[in-house]
Parts: sequence; structure tokens; C-alpha cells
Amino acid sequence: MSVAVLGAGAFGTALAISLADMSPVTLWTRDIDHANAMHHARTNEKRLPSLPFPHHLTVSSDLNKATQADTLLLAVPMQKMRNFLLENKDFLRSKTLVACCKGVELNTGLGPIGVLRAVLPNERAALLTGPSFAADIARGLPTALTLACATSTTAKNLQDQLTTHNLRLYRTQDTIGAELGGALKNVFAIACGAVIGAGLGDSARAALMTRGFAEMQRMALALGAKRETLAGLSGFGDLALTCGSDLSRNYRLGLAIGAGDTFDPNVTVEGAATARAAYAKATDMRIDMPITQTVVALLDQRLTITEATAQLLNRPLKEE
Repeated sequence: MSVAVLGAGAFGTALAISLADMSPVTLWTRDIDHANAMHHARTNEKRLPSLPFPHHLTVSSDLNKATQADTLLLAVPMQKMRNFLLENKDFLRSKTLVACCKGVELNTGLGPIGVLRAVLPNERAALLTGPSFAADIARGLPTALTLACATSTTAKNLQDQLTTHNLRLYRTQDTIGAELGGALKNVFAIACGAVIGAGLGDSARAALMTRGFAEMQRMALALGAKRETLAGLSGFGDLALTCGSDLSRNYRLGLAIGAGDTFDPNVTVEGAATARAAYAKATDMRIDMPITQTVVALLDQRLTITEATAQLLNRPLKEE
């Protein structure tokens, strides 16, 4: 089976580089100038500089050509996925579609697979998620990810197809747990970045990670996820990576909030929209998610970092 990656951001490019070491892969971007630049330079200097493309990696801005592949990895931002699917439905039919983004859709509260099923209910849908930075994958560094798919046969086929010399995939049929783990960890990464940016220390960050993981489980289990999924790569694993590294855009946004600095509005930060969507869902379901609520208030500038800290510390005492 052939593979194409739709979306030439850092993560999509990294996946294409890793997969093209094994067999031919097409990397698609809608930007013709960007496609030409990558074709001639044999690298994505715009998104993942100085990391060369393998011989088997082909760059294209022709969606019809790219979607001749059997398996399509959709490396588009969560909040743009629905429009991408609606605009290109005819190209995507009868394909295996693998979402490669993390988040909760702002208007519907759906995760990546939920959006895929809503727009293209008859296609095979899966999610690739877990603790990973694009540069690590592109450099060939060992990375383990979760492949979530409700259909076991499709999951096994994708696991075989997408495993490379440096990518090890673990499969699960718990799509809800995989979706929410990957989405909510970005919210808590913003909170952890804010704590460090404000100079509140590593102990406070550890507390936020732990209580954030509790919030993640509270919502995901209420929606039917499995506890072991949340304790795996797509939940706890991704949380551990994202909450402690300034390679994470969500963590860097938090750092800027905590330090009172400006943050580049052109940088896609999935956790901001996810925080708002998750808090709206939690309110409807009457699920207590105080860290998520606080992150939304910080993003909306309704609380300062000092006020947010006091608000969390002054919550009623309880058992863990």
C-alpha cells in the first residue's frame, strides 16, 4: 500500500521523512511556491530546516496526484480539519484516513476521529498520536506513538505499514482515550509553562501535571475511554513530554503568559482552542476541571497568573 502525507508543516514533513526511508512517499502542500522550494532544496527550510529529504520522498502541490495513495496521513491543524475534509471530499473517498493532529474542535467538541466520521462516515479512520517532536522523528531518533482505530484489522495493517526504523507504533481501539489524551495534555502544557514563566518552580509544575492528569482521566472516563489508554503514550506519555520542554508550542505560550511576554499570533497553538472546547464540554457534563477553567481565564486575560495561582491554591481541601 502507498502513503501520502497531506500537510507540509513540521510534523507532516517529519513523518514523510521517516516513512520515505522505507518506501516511496508523497508530501503534499497546497502552496505551489513552497512545493517548488522543497523540491529543489530537498528539505523543508520553512518548517523543518536543515533536515534532508530521503530519495523516495516526492513533493507535490497536486492533490489529485497525492491522493492516488491508498493511505493518507492528514497532517492539518485540528481547527482546520473539517473545512479541509469538506473541500476535498471527492479526493478522499475510498481511502484509509489517518489524522495526525491533536485537539478538540471548538464548535462541536469532537476530536480528530470524530470529525473524520462526521464528514466522511464511510471511510476507514484512524489517529496517530503520542509523545513526539517533529525534529526528533526527522532526525531518526527513536519515537513511540499510539495508533488508534476502532477496527482491529485496519489498525494492524496500518501498524505494519507505518512502523519505520525509528517509529514504533502501539495500537488501540480506544479512539476516545487516544483523542482526549492528546488533546488535553496541550491544555496542561500551557498551565505548566505559565507556572515556570512566572517563576513558581518545578514543584508547582509537577503538581499541575499530576492534577492535570486527574482532570484528563475525569473527562475521558466519563466519555467512555479506558484508563489504560490514558496511562499510555497518548495520555501520560504525551503529557510528560509536552509539559517540560520549550520545543512544545503550547508550553512556550504558557511561558509567555507567565512571564507577561507577547507570543507570536501566527504560531498554531492547539491547546488554546482545546481549552475552551474542553471547558465548555466539562460545564455541560458537570465535570470539575479547575485547571482547564483557569487556563481559559488566563487566555482570555480575565485572571493574572498571581490570581490564577491563588484561585487554585484556595480550592477546598480533599482526598487525592
